[in-house]
Amino acid sequence: MQDVVRAAVASLEQMSTRKDRDNLARFGINAKNALGVSMANVQVLAKRLGTSHELAAALWETGCYEARMVASFVDDPALVTPAQMERWCRDFDNWGIVDTVCFKLFDRVPHAWAKVEPWSKKKGEFQKRAAFALLASLALHDKKAGDEQFLRCLPLIEQAAGDGRNFVKKGVSWALRSIGLRSPALRAASSELAERLAASEEPSARWLGKEALREFKKKGKQKK
Repeated sequence: MQDVVRAAVASLEQMSTRKDRDNLARFGINAKNALGVSMANVQVLAKRLGTSHELAAALWETGCYEARMVASFVDDPALVTPAQMERWCRDFDNWGIVDTVCFKLFDRVPHAWAKVEPWSKKKGEFQKRAAFALLASLALHDKKAGDEQFLRCLPLIEQAAGDGRNFVKKGVSWALRSIGLRSPALRAASSELAERLAASEEPSARWLGKEALREFKKKGKQKK
């Protein structure tokens, strides 16, 4: 396994470019141990490696940003445990890894819903963002979930709306907009919350509400 990991990291090193390293900073991704590899090339390598829970764990342990990105693509969601989710969440240190892990892996894990509420109460900026990135991903991908599951999460969004930290705020916004676009009933409930937030005295809550209302209005026009 270590030979496979070393070969994978060597491949990433060969794929790295100055442009891709610069793009990390340009997009606000302050990743430790980053090589500078495009997402397209990360996915090329992941496809070549195939699905392997054991390999995903070993890649994650390298601490390399791109190796961890590959890990999120090659892991088997059926084998991901709640303890693994907690370990990886503790390691989150930039929005790129948070969103990729939640969007490509964690939202397909059987324990995904159980992590949203406790993570929404975490203090770390990227740990808290993970709650809402996961919620947004579930809204986009979990076709079996009923509206009531998302309605129960709207109070979590309202509670976090006052958190002015950039990456938390944008994660909460993503979750609210994704829920509101899922069904007519959720659009109505999310719009009601957005209107309340838009009238808030809290700058971050006000921004959240206005962003969501703009998105809902835009999608409404497109539908017509």
